[in-house]
Amino acid sequence: MKAIYKRELKAYFHSMTGWLFLAANIFLSGLYFFALNLRFGYSSLANTIYNILFLLLITIPILTMRMMSEERRQKTDQLILTSPVSVGRVVLGKYLAAATIFTLSTLVIAAYPLILSRFGAVSMGESYTALLAYYLYGLTCIAIGLFISSVTESQVIAAVLSFGALFLGYMMGSITGLISSTGNLLTRILNVYDMTSRLEDMMQGSMELKSVLYFLTYILVFLFFTVQSVQKRRYQVSVKSLQMGAYSTGMIAVAVAAAVFLNLAAAELPSRFTTFDMTSQKLYSLTKTSQELVKNLTEDITVYVLQSEEKQDTTLKQTLDRYTDLSGHIHVEYKDPVVNPNFYKDYSDGNIGMNSLIVVSGKRFKVIDYNDIYETEVDYTTYSSNVTGYDGEGQITSALAYVTSEDMPVFYTLEGQDELPLSTAFQNGLEKQNAQLQSINLLTQESVPEDAQGVLIMAPVTDISADDADKLIAYLDKGGKILMTTAYMEDFAEEMPNLQKVLDYFGLTIEKGLVMEGDSSMYYQQPAYLLPDVAYDMLTKGISGEKYIFMPYAQGIRSEEKEDVTLTPLLTSSEASYSKLNMNQAQNYEKEDGDAEGPFDVGIHAEKKLEEGTAGLTLFTSENLFTDNANSMVADANLTLFTNTVASMSDSKESVSVPVKSYEASMITINDGTAFTLGALFMLLLPLGLLIAGILVWMERRKR
Repeated sequence: MKAIYKRELKAYFHSMTGWLFLAANIFLSGLYFFALNLRFGYSSLANTIYNILFLLLITIPILTMRMMSEERRQKTDQLILTSPVSVGRVVLGKYLAAATIFTLSTLVIAAYPLILSRFGAVSMGESYTALLAYYLYGLTCIAIGLFISSVTESQVIAAVLSFGALFLGYMMGSITGLISSTGNLLTRILNVYDMTSRLEDMMQGSMELKSVLYFLTYILVFLFFTVQSVQKRRYQVSVKSLQMGAYSTGMIAVAVAAAVFLNLAAAELPSRFTTFDMTSQKLYSLTKTSQELVKNLTEDITVYVLQSEEKQDTTLKQTLDRYTDLSGHIHVEYKDPVVNPNFYKDYSDGNIGMNSLIVVSGKRFKVIDYNDIYETEVDYTTYSSNVTGYDGEGQITSALAYVTSEDMPVFYTLEGQDELPLSTAFQNGLEKQNAQLQSINLLTQESVPEDAQGVLIMAPVTDISADDADKLIAYLDKGGKILMTTAYMEDFAEEMPNLQKVLDYFGLTIEKGLVMEGDSSMYYQQPAYLLPDVAYDMLTKGISGEKYIFMPYAQGIRSEEKEDVTLTPLLTSSEASYSKLNMNQAQNYEKEDGDAEGPFDVGIHAEKKLEEGTAGLTLFTSENLFTDNANSMVADANLTLFTNTVASMSDSKESVSVPVKSYEASMITINDGTAFTLGALFMLLLPLGLLIAGILVWMERRKR
């Protein structure tokens, strides 16, 4: 086999075939690399690789067309067939030689993520998973081309047939869709040759071992077919008694059956053993929030998918598979609207889009419209809609909590003092918490409603009345819970005396001045943009030790010890921080005489023990803490803090709100000079160098 391998490898480089294949592949991959990554700044290589897949349908037939057909045309195959080397070794040697050429071009592409990493953050796992899919697809195409080359003497016919076979596999998904939109026995059989659908998940950053197995079995099966095709001629050349290695329809049937059985067995394995999330955003993984909720389920839940299983959204399917793997209480059923057009009408009066979900338990149901699963934004320059985030997990986890909950918590947000309205992301967080949010003006109410699980006081600009303060304190005396954020005021106690009464209930006072951070590792861009230390607590679950909290323009909290009050600092500045007084007259952020020294608590949770139950207050001294702008700076960490706090105020105690997972990959910045230099290297210099080397070798051999 080694001699065959060396002979074939030399043949590729002694002719123009190997050089041309390398030059074409490197040029075309370099072209897309330059256009998408170097010029447009995409950090992921997945899109680049997906765009060059089709090119393999053209270049690989050129590589494989002469592998066996040329031997037959020149009658040199009879020398090989009568040699002591087994046919299997001959075929494997030829295959490995072609695979080596393809590997060389793939190694050039493998350098692209490393180059991009010099200019910004690159998702290596996602890029190299896509590259592995490309490599396996290419190796499979080589095996198919080798087999076709073994059944004809003409290189041209071998190239044309190889292109046709590869094109058929590339388009098979579309062909079966035209045959039947709902799927039937014929389409299931044809989909065995649908190679591109096996690539999609890996191109999107999901390492699918089932897809890897699919391509490996295809390679082995077509190599076996090639051996059998050659063995047929060997049997004709050397007429002997029929042996196991001779051409046999029965053996082909056994090989195909074994490959089918192996793939069917792998398909039955739970996805947690076969699928691995390689994306930087962990798009296909379940968060701890979802895992804990699902593992604690005690009642059966059915998730109806309004689509056929064959046509379901692949990303959504992966998410649903994660849920069913974690709990036997979750069952997924597919209801194709083409077959069951009226099924959804039992759950909704309006229209529901294809791929929508209906989550049903013995208590209630919830409809998740497909439009809510993906977050989009409109580009008003082109009037096109772009997908910016995936909310499949967030919507499903919220629905699971909703259909299994005994009742829905109600929260009231205080109004009448120019409070800051709750931003969109935080409203969505409450909805996922299955909480009802209502506004309340205490001037028109005798008391806080009895059904209130909590009251939200979001950065009021003016003070409440003394009567309103008494109503809030009366609510606390009954075991009430309050979440409060405050706007910056030089002297909060003086400007907000009635709200100060509520803070006095827990022995809290807001310090004068604005907290400035002296430790550069604990602020962003300027000292007033705090990245405070996050204490470990149930309210900071999923944040402490993992993420930053972005807290601009905060004030310190001073606490007074009380026997019946327990205080838990949540967010704290460093010892290098200081509270800057008289900000209106300040010329800079530097520490001056009279500024109080840190550290300062800027977020605190207080609980007061009552005769029956406890009253609670969670206080944060930054009005911008729970806003979309601040939240976007720290990958939804501020939102997690908010939903954890709201959950602690309700009977559930645990947050079930999962933020939207961003689809927006980080961009890289490359100056034009560097981009064009790298583009010239991969589009011109390397391909031209390979072509010139090939021509020189070919001319040298022509002289001999």
